[in-house]
Amino acid sequence: MRVYDLIRKKRDGGELTEEELHGLVAGYVAGEIPDYQMSAWLMAVYFRGMSPAETRTLTLAMAESGDQVDLSAIPGPKVDKHSTGGVGDTTSLVLAPLVAAVGVPVAKLSGRGLGHTGGTLDKLESFPGFRVDLTIDQMVERVRKYGLAIAAQTADLVPADKLMYSLRDVTATVDSIPLIAASIMSKKIAGGADAIVLDVKVGQGAFVQTLDDARQLAEMMVEIGRSLGRKTVAAITDMDQPLGHSVGNALEVAEAIETLRGRGPADLTELCLTLGVEMVCLAGAFADRETARRELEACLADGRALSKLRDLVVAQGGDARAVDDPTLLPRSAHRYSIVAAQAGYVQRVGALDMGQAAMLLGAGRAKKGDQINRSVGVEVLVKVGDQVVAGQEVVRLHYDNDAHLAEAEALAKRALQVAERPKTPLPLVRAIIR
Repeated sequence: MRVYDLIRKKRDGGELTEEELHGLVAGYVAGEIPDYQMSAWLMAVYFRGMSPAETRTLTLAMAESGDQVDLSAIPGPKVDKHSTGGVGDTTSLVLAPLVAAVGVPVAKLSGRGLGHTGGTLDKLESFPGFRVDLTIDQMVERVRKYGLAIAAQTADLVPADKLMYSLRDVTATVDSIPLIAASIMSKKIAGGADAIVLDVKVGQGAFVQTLDDARQLAEMMVEIGRSLGRKTVAAITDMDQPLGHSVGNALEVAEAIETLRGRGPADLTELCLTLGVEMVCLAGAFADRETARRELEACLADGRALSKLRDLVVAQGGDARAVDDPTLLPRSAHRYSIVAAQAGYVQRVGALDMGQAAMLLGAGRAKKGDQINRSVGVEVLVKVGDQVVAGQEVVRLHYDNDAHLAEAEALAKRALQVAERPKTPLPLVRAIIR
């Protein structure tokens, strides 16, 4: 097999065989194929696309490029959840305890934040002492004992994705739907779950900007999961405005705690219940979605879900006192209020601008390896459609120094638009692909 021939074949619109794709991925991971040839092949895929069979094979080849997690020691079906990334996306911190509270085990490998999107691991490390660097055996042991664990992806899990994504990032081939689908699903397949729920964000603050692209990506990933023996559901959800009210690590943890107490923002609560229903039903815990939703709502109301968060923090070495007293979480030194310049109705709360404002204050990374400040961020106190009066506080910036305060303020102000006419927000859940 000559890589030159595979590049030319894809460039000309041909379909690579299973043997060719497995050989391409294995050769690249082994260092036998240079970056320049893999870059050329990725660009050919960007322009020519991939068939469903090719995308499935690429996913499997990437999943098999390193270690794979064996969760068979954990009784019952195991369900994983993945979000394509957004602003204020705190769902994993709520969903894992909520789903575990009804007896469905959750073993989740998560990532860190980059750019305007946050990372679950960074948020969890807001609990002093919380450990995310578990071995697979340690993760399995905690799931067996407590019903849940959230850990960092190990270095040997799906090395092909790490190598290929680094190339895509610098060759303008990131936004290829088949490559996105293979990247996400290879990690989910290697993660060992029996069933997968995908939260595909769409909108101004999401990686995918249009509903058509989001639907294409969701359908492709559901089909990949099905074809590889995983029960898979994808929800397409709105990311034109931030989810919940908080953007920033400790701020989002505090909001997750309030949600697990049954007092969270309406949109975050609704999305967690929607995704939670899909997760527990895929696991076969309930016969119908109505019964599943009632039980999940009961777990929020009676404290069972919050108790599972406490278990998670204790099991991974964190200070669980912060679950009961969120003031023990990191807190910024200063706060700055932004008020509405006029009365009217909120027309827009730009998720991208709000996420970038939080990043400027220190909550996010401009590049991998950057240090972050878990205490800072942005509170967005209004939603699209809300009525406001002139002088009303609409955004609160949490910061430790004013080095980038003016820039963050300008972004937050740009994100917020108020006008006299009423505004109906877009639906939170645009579609569910089963």
